[in-house]
Amino acid sequence: MIYPITAYGDPVLKEPAADIARDFPNLKELVEDMYTTMYHAHGVGLAAPQISKSIRLFVIDSEPMMDDKDQGKGVKKAFINPEIIEEDGEEWGFEEGCLSIPGVREVVYRPERIVIRYFDEEWNEHEDTYDGMNARVIQHEYDHVEGILFTDHLNGLKKRLIKNKLAKITKGEVDADYKMKFPSLAKKR
Repeated sequence: MIYPITAYGDPVLKEPAADIARDFPNLKELVEDMYTTMYHAHGVGLAAPQISKSIRLFVIDSEPMMDDKDQGKGVKKAFINPEIIEEDGEEWGFEEGCLSIPGVREVVYRPERIVIRYFDEEWNEHEDTYDGMNARVIQHEYDHVEGILFTDHLNGLKKRLIKNKLAKITKGEVDADYKMKFPSLAKKR
């Protein structure tokens, strides 16, 4: 199943998500549907809040973000109830975008290395270290389950410069080649 992507402005994107219990219904199916939705929208990560589910779950496939020297070093994985327990290294900037905020891309600075504890869809617990682009993709999706968007990392001037674009997204005035759910359109129904 392909879910519509929840657009900027929906409150679900700004609230911290809840942990998932081991008996969460149809978890494996949801994870597969999230991968299908992510690939359909040409994304490299998708968090449950982006499909209007306020739960601590995200999936990534960072392989498309790898450059020639990094080919084969991408990560395809589901993260359930994740907790970043360490971030370190020099902060580096990279232009990020988001499926919930189509047409907006800005440079975001993030630490180069993270240690994250999480469960996979088989409920195996992991504590892994990631760096570089893998760490960035994970940090971006992790922010979603914390109720943080990449635009929250921008300075005041950058936020003012994209304010009109963000307002248009909430109204559904945006071109995206995937199905989206817009907060202002839902209120009118």
